[in-house]
Amino acid sequence: VQLQASGGGLVQPGGSLRLSCAASGRTFSSLIMGWFRQAPGKEREFLAAVSLSGSTTSYAESVKGRSTISRDNARKTIYLQLDSLKPEDTAVYYCAASSSWSKYESAYASWGQGTQVTVSS
Repeated sequence: VQLQASGGGLVQPGGSLRLSCAASGRTFSSLIMGWFRQAPGKEREFLAAVSLSGSTTSYAESVKGRSTISRDNARKTIYLQLDSLKPEDTAVYYCAASSSWSKYESAYASWGQGTQVTVSS
């Protein structure tokens, strides 16, 4: 599967963004989908994952309560709604696909190109 992330940009602290990740290929609905991010000088970190049907989700503590991951299998797209953004949320955000339920980067075989999110006043 090929993934294309979009929706990043410059947002003020306290603002919101919705990231999208469009997939191509027939296997989308059979894949666990996740979002990761990588800030400058830091390792890539897991943010959220969504199950095949979208009924089960998991979040990292860093974004729990202020983010929502969802998927639309008909559109082959996943989303990450980010609210109450902080300067420390500044990073490149990546979507990824896995055949297993995991928060570990190594479990995700397909990656989007990343979209930059900058939180600054």
